[in-house]
Amino acid sequence: MHPVEIRNATADDASLMLRFVQELANYEKEPEAVVATEADIQASIFGPESTVEAVICEVAGEPVGFAVYFYNYSTWLGRNGMYLEDLYVSPAYRKVGAGKALLKHLAGIAVSKGCGRFEWSVLDWNEPAIGFYQSLGAKPMDGWTVYRLTGAELEALARS
Repeated sequence: MHPVEIRNATADDASLMLRFVQELANYEKEPEAVVATEADIQASIFGPESTVEAVICEVAGEPVGFAVYFYNYSTWLGRNGMYLEDLYVSPAYRKVGAGKALLKHLAGIAVSKGCGRFEWSVLDWNEPAIGFYQSLGAKPMDGWTVYRLTGAELEALARS
């Protein structure tokens, strides 16, 4: 078995990342929800105004997954936190430690940056992911509901 390696993503990885995003959307049963283009990924992740970072997971030099994350802030802790926006590992590599390697790598970054939290969301039907996260010691945030404004509702509030 080849070792799992994690490297920082570069702008040259934009098409690879878009492919992984599309595969993730298919897995999450929302393929039509992906409207991002390769140019969008290059600009939003690797452009000068970017507030996010990304890593690529490889096995034997073959890209098998990725993660995109950013820093948030907790007023209660008075410290930054890390938020994992997306983590995806190709199905053939889900039992070789790629997902754990990605999370371990990101946890290391969070600790080195003094983050008080490392958080992410998971779909309530995604039992394999939930079981995996719990096996690492992650706990669900009972009592919290995620709210979202997008599109016309977001614009309407901004104009109000």
